[in-house]
Amino acid sequence: MPIIPQLIDRLQRHPKRVVFAEGNDPRILQAARQWVTRRMGAPILLGDRALIKNSAARLDINLEGIRLIDPAHSEDFEPFAAQFAALRKGRDLTLTLDGARAAMRDTSYFATMMLANSQADCLVGGATRTASSALRPLFQIIPKQEHAQNVASLTIIDFDEQKIGSGGTLFFADCGVIPDPTAEQLADIAISTAQIARHLTNETPRVAMLSWATKSDSQHPTLLKVREATELARARSAAIGVAVEIEGEMQADAALDPFAAQLKKISSPVAGRANVLIFPDLASGNIAFKLVNILAGSNAFGQILTGLGRPAAEISRGATAHDVFGAAAIVGCQAISSKLLYGK
Repeated sequence: MPIIPQLIDRLQRHPKRVVFAEGNDPRILQAARQWVTRRMGAPILLGDRALIKNSAARLDINLEGIRLIDPAHSEDFEPFAAQFAALRKGRDLTLTLDGARAAMRDTSYFATMMLANSQADCLVGGATRTASSALRPLFQIIPKQEHAQNVASLTIIDFDEQKIGSGGTLFFADCGVIPDPTAEQLADIAISTAQIARHLTNETPRVAMLSWATKSDSQHPTLLKVREATELARARSAAIGVAVEIEGEMQADAALDPFAAQLKKISSPVAGRANVLIFPDLASGNIAFKLVNILAGSNAFGQILTGLGRPAAEISRGATAHDVFGAAAIVGCQAISSKLLYGK
């Protein structure tokens, strides 16, 4: 069964508040309407209320059950500005209170402050912005998750084929944040991604540390990096008590195809059964997920931020309403505790 219907069911039992930074975008309006119609919680749209209402009217979208907030006219505007100025004090010596007010007029900053102050359970942004401008407020305001050293991202690829990954679901990382991760960063990405995969699937993550060779004798620097990252990830998962299976370095076929893994003499719980794919750099991860998405006709949901203390997604400007809704469902379920979901 694809992952999104499963997440919808969980959110219907444990509704959440999702804040959309770009409330006037037609795709956001459509995703928000679905959120209400499916009884998944309360969507919050940021922006000029009149413009949002006009856009909704043109699209024949009912705004009942959807909260609209214009940051500049919100009662939280001044408190958020003061809080942001205090937060950045010592880090940005040029930021004044007026500068903080200007930031709060930006819906991405205001949405992030709502997330930081528990006025929303999760955040979706990036529909009309470059990745850097959508990510900046999150990096500046939201602290890292416990034990995480870096913020990166993952993309969830969903196939109709049930034999791959977790019932047809694969987790690709990092596909959107760190261009050339070190071995330490790669290990950190592996653990953060595995934790999200475990939370969403309730399966022990099977992490493949990907490269262009499988258990090679080569001493090429790119292979050495992945080997070191594999050992670091194993050590770190043991140190923080995260149950995860990790194998590397390995090629994609050995990670996903049991026959290829057997031919290459890889025997581990990950071989041919990986559900988490960790790429050696941003280029390979980003190229891979876009190729798979287009050529295989799969669903792709992301970027879902990893290592961040609160659930957030930075979606592509090319995302469809379906993509937006899926990303929102993912971060919404991240906001549900494992105890509520699985009793543990």
